[in-house]
Formats: sequence, structure tokens, C-alpha cells
Amino acid sequence: MHQASSDPASDAEAALLARYAAGDAAAARLLTARLTPRLYAHAYRVLGEGAEAEDVTQEALLRLWKIAPEWRPGEARVATWCYRVVANLCMDRLRRRRAVPLEAVAEPEDPRPDVADRMQQRARTDALQAALQSLPDRQRQAVVLRHIEGLSNPEIAEILEIGVEAVESLTARGKRGLAAALADQKEALGYER
Repeated sequence: MHQASSDPASDAEAALLARYAAGDAAAARLLTARLTPRLYAHAYRVLGEGAEAEDVTQEALLRLWKIAPEWRPGEARVATWCYRVVANLCMDRLRRRRAVPLEAVAEPEDPRPDVADRMQQRARTDALQAALQSLPDRQRQAVVLRHIEGLSNPEIAEILEIGVEAVESLTARGKRGLAAALADQKEALGYER
């Protein structure tokens, strides 16, 4: 594993995990509250389905609790380890989806915002999600981790278990794919008047 950089957020997460391993249930609640929104958001953006994203997030956290007693501080950041688990669980689900006939896939939810601004934002979010879903799996993972989650290329390389150059290539190709997928929707999404 790569050496984790020392930063306050990473140190706090490692400290909470150590406290949980020592029997402190409150530390688990704090760490869960800290990690869940980020892990869920990543899983949702990759999978495009809320219930599956919840399942993946819960499974990643269960795995974290299971390995807590053996956690070795300084080898990896807790959040990075969790993102890697979420990424792998998402890839497993995406592979299984391909084996499912289209007729068996549930219809997407139809949200009904009540004001024009929320409708516009939802249209933008939906367009981005659809464009993300059009990308190859690895490009989607890299783009979401880099440009939506804000992780660095070295962190993404560690999560996806590839080189930094491969991350740069995946994100560049992913951004071009997103731009192409969204190009004809700019006016409809309110980006051109």
C-alpha cells in the first residue's frame, strides 16, 4: 500500500476507527456520519440507483468495521480504503447488471420538483447522470472520483489500483465523453440563452 499523507481529516478518521476497534460505539457513529454521505454519493453516481447505492455503502462500512481491529494506521487513509471498497462493489454490481435482461430493470424514479429552479437543477443533474452512465465503467469511476468527489489523481490511482498516468488518461477521455454527450443539451439545460 502507498504511504498515507498526514492530514487532519485522515488522522481524525483513523483515530475514530481505532476507538471503534477498542470498543467505543460512539466512535463508529461519528465515523459513519462522516463517511456515509461521501460513499453513498460516489456509489449513486456510479450506479445511478439509490437503493443499490445504499446497499453498497452499508456493505463498505460493514467491511470497515470487520477489519477495524487489524487496521494499521499510516498504510492507507480510511476514506481512500472505503472508496476502493465502494468502487469494487460498484464494479461487481455493474458486471451483474449486464447479465440481467433489460425488461427486468426497474423504471427510474420520476421526481416532481415544485419550483422552476429545482426543475432546472434536476434536469442538469439528470443530464449529467445520464452522460456519466454513457461512459465506460473505468472512465466513469475516474471522472466521478476526480471531478465530483474532488480526490487527487494519486488517491484515485490507489483506489482503482492503476497508475497516475492511467487515471489522467481515463479522466481526460471521460471529460471528452461527457462534453460530447452533453453538447446538444446546453440550451435546454439553461447554459446558453
